[in-house]
Amino acid sequence: MISNTSALYPLKFQPIYSYRIWGGDKLKTVLNKNYDEDFIGESWEISDVDDNETQVLEGFLKGKTLRELIDIYKADFVGSKVYKEFGNEFPLLIKFIDAKTPLSIQVHPSNELAKERHNSFGKNEMWYIMQADEDAELIVGFNKAVEKEEYIHHLEDSTLMDILNIEKVKVGDTFYIPTGRVHAIGAGVLLAEIQQTSNITYRIYDYNRVDAKTGETRELHTALAVDAIDYQCYDTYKTDYKAELNKSSKLVHSPYFKTNIIEIDGDMERDYSHLDSFVIYMCVDGGLKLECHNESYTLNKGESILIPASINHIRLTALHKSRILEASL
Repeated sequence: MISNTSALYPLKFQPIYSYRIWGGDKLKTVLNKNYDEDFIGESWEISDVDDNETQVLEGFLKGKTLRELIDIYKADFVGSKVYKEFGNEFPLLIKFIDAKTPLSIQVHPSNELAKERHNSFGKNEMWYIMQADEDAELIVGFNKAVEKEEYIHHLEDSTLMDILNIEKVKVGDTFYIPTGRVHAIGAGVLLAEIQQTSNITYRIYDYNRVDAKTGETRELHTALAVDAIDYQCYDTYKTDYKAELNKSSKLVHSPYFKTNIIEIDGDMERDYSHLDSFVIYMCVDGGLKLECHNESYTLNKGESILIPASINHIRLTALHKSRILEASL
């Protein structure tokens, strides 16, 4: 059995590419992903979802899944508090998403509902916009407070869009999507997504689309969604933040994950000795080099890498201005 924690190193995983009815080709053309299929909408970068477990891409741990790594290294891999809470389950799911056409309007159940109904985690998530076509939009929440009965009336009357909040988006825009918040990624949006490990989505409305592969419309989850929705309206849905050069700046901090943004040009040191967690970097612009234990690793736009909890010091070097998302628990 492998047990030498000093041998742990920053890990890239082989992405899992997922067909979606709304998928395009930006994962290939913008993020340089390597696949041959059409309508690829999602690149699952780091995943512990059953039947969708990503495997280490290189090094002596090549081929191992997250669950196997946690079983071997335990707290040295994920951190003591994370291991105590989640055991051998990895708590985050990391994706890049390309929407050529709009996603279904949907909602995710809370931890409590997901546990009760599906024996799963809930699905709190965040989006960081990496590229957006002109006039690209998202749906996030309601544009006014509504009652359950009013929502059902609009759904049955095909006027749901009248009560939904629509946001024009551009590169850098960030949204936290807590469970219960109705949402949909619009056409022409490429984004990075960080979420709890869960594959539970309640589809509310899907534009009556027919899937070219199956020849059928997709299942809706109207009854399940009704009791999962937060019907309140909020003053703002977009995350306000300020990225400072060569600093780790707060982006989205929630009870389920913390994400900072690092805008880097030149060299930068990151000290994680105070942090009892793994760290994940998602490169959303540019590219850089990571150094630790006298080894170096590249991280290009559209790539993700996991820093095990036992690694406390990382040196980052970018030859030109780059941006990464820095996620931990």
